[in-house]
Amino acid sequence: MRNGSGYTRRAVFVSAIIYLCAVVPVFGQTRQQPPPKFPSSAANEPNASQNIIVETDQDYRIGPRDVIEVRIDDATELSGTYQVNADGTFLMPYLKRVKAQDRTPEELSTFIADGLRGRYLKDPQVLVGVKQYFSRTFFIQGAVKKPGVYQMEGHPSLLKLINVAGGLAENYGSTAFIIREVKKGETSAAATNGEPKQGSPVVSKTPGPGDETLPEYTLKTVNISGLYRGRFEQNTYVEPGDIVNIPEADVFFVAGEVKAPGKFTLSEGTTLRHAIALSQGPTSNAKLGSGVIFRQDAATGKRLEIPIDIGAVMKGKKEDVMIMANDMVILPNSTAKSVSNAILRALGLGAAQRGMVF
Repeated sequence: MRNGSGYTRRAVFVSAIIYLCAVVPVFGQTRQQPPPKFPSSAANEPNASQNIIVETDQDYRIGPRDVIEVRIDDATELSGTYQVNADGTFLMPYLKRVKAQDRTPEELSTFIADGLRGRYLKDPQVLVGVKQYFSRTFFIQGAVKKPGVYQMEGHPSLLKLINVAGGLAENYGSTAFIIREVKKGETSAAATNGEPKQGSPVVSKTPGPGDETLPEYTLKTVNISGLYRGRFEQNTYVEPGDIVNIPEADVFFVAGEVKAPGKFTLSEGTTLRHAIALSQGPTSNAKLGSGVIFRQDAATGKRLEIPIDIGAVMKGKKEDVMIMANDMVILPNSTAKSVSNAILRALGLGAAQRGMVF
């Protein structure tokens, strides 16, 4: 009985140690974690504006949803942080509703000071600063090095926004898509700077209960490849709220009896000849007359099998074939050549002789 009791006590002791080892670090980590911060307090953090890019050629004008800070000497009761409403105004003690939209921080400082002078303060000293530029938010995603949400002063171009996002990634595609929400009272053509868009104009009305409609968007495309080759007419201004999407480049595949099979970036105008050249050409075992291109039908989603005489195309006897996104070019093996090449290698013949046999 004594041995059994000792065993039981030891088992309980070991279990307790294991439990404490598992639990104590968790409690320690929990105590070290800072308390959660709500989104509304983000504007008060010193690093909350890391993505704000300041333009030097123009003064920033306050817009809806911006968060501003008003500091008034000798009137702390009026100082504070305010968010501009959708109508461009905010409520401030004593002055009540103040219009901030389209004013620079300096102009708003002067306006507030004039409103307080003589009636509330003899010589008010007012300082206004913008803490969050929510009205100047731009979205960029896809094949850029630092995709995300950026808050920028001024009126940036697409080229500038791409560079703010770290530049293009290595796998960028040739086209950028700018998605823009059509504002109330605008037509689709007006939202794209006169470029028409299929669809009916937006009806400006206030939706009632059960009458909510999704916002309408316009789509504009920009040739990125041309833009970075000096065709600056492809550049365009980006509006606040725009979503810029730069998809990754399309790819195609070459497999089978080629010297360097693999995945390759699909450039504009890529043909079967280019595909074979990128894969460093066929091997001596390739059956050039029995090539196959596997291609997915965009309409049905079915995979098509397209026979192709690669040898005839490479010699110019047949028309070259355009390569499409996600195509898979297969160059099969010739059994007869495989056997003959194995015999030649066994006999120790040189590369020149092997070339003559091919």
